[in-house]
Parts: sequence; C-alpha cells; structure tokens
Amino acid sequence: MLLFTQHMDHVHEYSHTLTLTYDLRKKARIKTKLDNGDEVGIMLPRGLVLRGGNGLKSDDGVIAKVIAAVEEVSVASSNDKLLLTKAAYHLGNRHMPLQITENCLTYQIDHVLDDMLVNLGLMVTHEMRAFEPESGAYHTHTSQHSGGHPH
Repeated sequence: MLLFTQHMDHVHEYSHTLTLTYDLRKKARIKTKLDNGDEVGIMLPRGLVLRGGNGLKSDDGVIAKVIAAVEEVSVASSNDKLLLTKAAYHLGNRHMPLQITENCLTYQIDHVLDDMLVNLGLMVTHEMRAFEPESGAYHTHTSQHSGGHPH
C-alpha cells in the first residue's frame, strides 16, 4: 500500500488525485482510497489540515493532489454585513469551523445552529459545496510547496 508522509502546499505535476471531505482532511493518520480506487495510507504531522490543491508525496516520490470533496453544508447568507459579523461571532464562540465569503457563512450542518442563525435573521440553506473553512488566526505555516523549500 502506498503511504503518503509529506505535505506540499501546491502541486502542478501529480500522478494521482485524492478527494476527501473536510473531516478526513483534518486527520493526520488515515487509510483511504485514491480516486482511482487504490488503497493508500496518510501519515502526516498532527494539527495539519489539508486544503484542496495541496499535494501529498510518498517516500518513493509518488505525488497525489488533494481535492476538497463536495459535501452537504449549511450556508447562512445576508446582505447585512453587521448581521453576518454577529453570526460569525456566535459561531466562533462555539468553535465551529467556518468558511467566510462576502455574503455568506458556510459551516458543517448543525440544525441547532441553523435555527439560531434563522432567529438572528439570516437565511440558511443546505447546499452541496466543497468546504474550505478558515485555518484560524494562530495557524502556523510549516509546510512546504512542490519545490521542497520551507515557507
């Protein structure tokens, strides 16, 4: 079984793709399958969250590109920036991974949180999207890009 032990920020040349949900991209050690069906293992430093477009490299030089899987998420939207800011504050207080765009907040489905945001005045829908939440203010950047040079 192929074992990926190295993380790269971006890859341009790769021989395989690996589509993973956000929950799987948070795990440091997993057994999964490449998009072609081949079983692989991933063994990375704990605390690293893989992003769509990242690369994984095996000790024998095989490179796979990570693809953020499309998954069902809650999308809270409003044209009122203050209301969105308040909603982001409340979700942050609950330590929810949150993807932030200009007019919406995206998070993993939670019906209690959906109801809370509707009661605040936001429109909440469930949609199929790739989920790429913010990495956090204290995230340390220790990974390498495809050239192998530290950032």
